[in-house]
Amino acid sequence: MTEAPRHQFLSLHVLETLVAVLPVRNENGSPKSLVYGGAERHMISSQARRRAERVHARDRANAGVGALAGRSTGLRTREWALITAASLADDHGWDRDEALVTARAVIEATGLKFGDPNKKTVAHLTKVLLFAPADTGVRIAAHVAEHAQDVRDWRDGYLRAQAEATKKSARKGARKTGPEPEEAAAAEPLPPLPKEHRDAVLFALAPRDAIDIALYGRFLAEIADSPNVDGAVQSGHAFTVHEAEQVDDFYAAADDAKLHRKRNALDFLDSADDAGAGMTGYQSLISGTFYRHAVLDRRQLVNNLRAAGMTGAEAAETALGAEKEFVNAFVEAFPEAKKNSTASTGSLPALVLAFEGERPYNYAAAFQLPVDETPVAAGGEGPAGPAAVRRLLRHHAFVGERRPDLTSARVLTYDPQVDAVLKEFGEAGGARVTPVTAIEELTP
Repeated sequence: MTEAPRHQFLSLHVLETLVAVLPVRNENGSPKSLVYGGAERHMISSQARRRAERVHARDRANAGVGALAGRSTGLRTREWALITAASLADDHGWDRDEALVTARAVIEATGLKFGDPNKKTVAHLTKVLLFAPADTGVRIAAHVAEHAQDVRDWRDGYLRAQAEATKKSARKGARKTGPEPEEAAAAEPLPPLPKEHRDAVLFALAPRDAIDIALYGRFLAEIADSPNVDGAVQSGHAFTVHEAEQVDDFYAAADDAKLHRKRNALDFLDSADDAGAGMTGYQSLISGTFYRHAVLDRRQLVNNLRAAGMTGAEAAETALGAEKEFVNAFVEAFPEAKKNSTASTGSLPALVLAFEGERPYNYAAAFQLPVDETPVAAGGEGPAGPAAVRRLLRHHAFVGERRPDLTSARVLTYDPQVDAVLKEFGEAGGARVTPVTAIEELTP
């Protein structure tokens, strides 16, 4: 018996109920929100979700767990010069100060810009986060160590020219309208990094076979000849299916030393000096049932892996493992902000809906009208969780009748109330869904 062909797009939809959490905040420390259907909704940004999912999959692979156990993964950081210098010092015996200066010069000459050299906190950090394979620093360090004398000779000339350019800029640039010294220095012609070494650095920085870069993509504008990757995963912002519900929680933190003195005070006047909390403040907390959505483009994923140098068979096999890990991360991962005070990472989805198609399918329209949580007996829809499940399943059944490319969906729940709703739809015979009991069963 031959297997049914797999469609290009895998659509995933999740409903999850969160209580008294704050997984993401805006620039003012308040919960993020959006207006949809004429009502304010709480929002969890796709950026926060994607990072949680990417780190979840990476940690499992590095720990030897799951379908991508032991596979190469990426690291997104501004610290590549520091990482390279550490490898030069630890693995190749270089002096640490020389290693750091060399690593910065080599990476900078490849095309990446660094922070102000006069500010220690950013002097050796790139101005942008760079998503590259985790072994990038080790590879650059190995090449530098192998060609140590040649790189040292180039580095010394590069640093002399850079210093001279900075001095010239400082002499000219007493004018307020003139460029900053580091900007002027960058504009001066500096000895280029020899092609052999630049190519080695570019190869180390290239996405290569890092699975999470193939999944989530990367964009690097600073180095024109370093490949960007169009990610295979498309994610939408999660939002509440009902109007926003928020509380500003007042908290008082105790000062242990002050309380100790108060308990052991020999005079009530001494005790009075230690009255009151150690610190007080407010934090915003949100509750609600969220809808979120993501799509995996299987063809793009295979193309990304092929571009990394894999054969067709290798790319197809790796893509299957990457898909399993992506689905696992989509269900399991959660942003970690405020996790210790809200236990938010312990949340489980109320419903996961997964199906294939010839295009992506986003069901956010099912919740354009906010769920009315008034009891059913009073004309409302009842609790948001079960009500949202009914809406989502009805929406999918309606779309499925008009889109022949949609496969029968698989649904997973961790909520007994939702399980009862699924049985209702199953008995009605029109939901086009197959219940499963494990994440691994969500995709064929």
